[in-house]
Amino acid sequence: MSCYDNSTITCCSSTSDVREKVRDGYAKIAQTGQLATATAPKGGGCCGVSTLSIDELVQRIGYSAEQIRDLPEGANMGLSCGNPTVIADLRPGQIVLDLGCGGGFDVFLAGPKVGATGRVIGVDMTPEMLTKARRNTDVYRKKTGLDNVEFRLGEIEHLPLADASVDVVISNCVINLSPDKPQVWREIARVLRPGGRVVVSDMALLRPLPTEVSQMVEALVGCIAGAVLLDDYRQMVIAAGLDDVSLRPKPEYITVLVEFKDPLYRQIAEKLPAGTTVGDFVTSVDVTATKR
Repeated sequence: MSCYDNSTITCCSSTSDVREKVRDGYAKIAQTGQLATATAPKGGGCCGVSTLSIDELVQRIGYSAEQIRDLPEGANMGLSCGNPTVIADLRPGQIVLDLGCGGGFDVFLAGPKVGATGRVIGVDMTPEMLTKARRNTDVYRKKTGLDNVEFRLGEIEHLPLADASVDVVISNCVINLSPDKPQVWREIARVLRPGGRVVVSDMALLRPLPTEVSQMVEALVGCIAGAVLLDDYRQMVIAAGLDDVSLRPKPEYITVLVEFKDPLYRQIAEKLPAGTTVGDFVTSVDVTATKR
């Protein structure tokens, strides 16, 4: 049975199962432009779909119409839950790494910020996503006159980069998908140069999810079932050896998807205790930290 029809499917039990379900889900998104569900309309949230268009969604969470207009076609698939390229304060000459870069959305936005003397490296474990991103690289070069982005196949738990090789790590609604999040944060600390920064937009929990929700494959690929509690998230970052750790919840992302009747969020809401909403359990969060 496909994990993308309307029935509830129990989530994977092993690390490899989780990774394969996520890889399969994002391969489908790369191929179709959105998660394949029986009710899929025109828009999309973090791996989900809604009556809000993809461009409208990302504008509601912090991207400008000008940024979206200048992107290569298909780079924006509505998989964002924040805008790390804005809060990262990127500067010319920096080396930037994007974890789970997908079709290159934030890579193509970060490239002009670091300029010809900088570089942006996108890493993703889904070949279909990288094919999409690499196909758009020629369009990016023609539009910007820059040749400063590249895409590498790899898992964010085992990054294909050398120690202390990047100035800034960004990521957008991806770390929650990892079956080994502490290892992701250790890898982030490893590849950052001393004084480097990590700026992540991600999903986190305000309280534990009901078991019926946490075991849904749709909710895993939809960036909810894999999320951890805010306090646990903070401890993971600190345990990785990073300093100046800040977590800023952004409940407006959930509000947007609920308001525009995202099918996944409707399905989850039906399984929550009476009198509660999705926003009582889940939030988008901006996470920042530095390497001493």
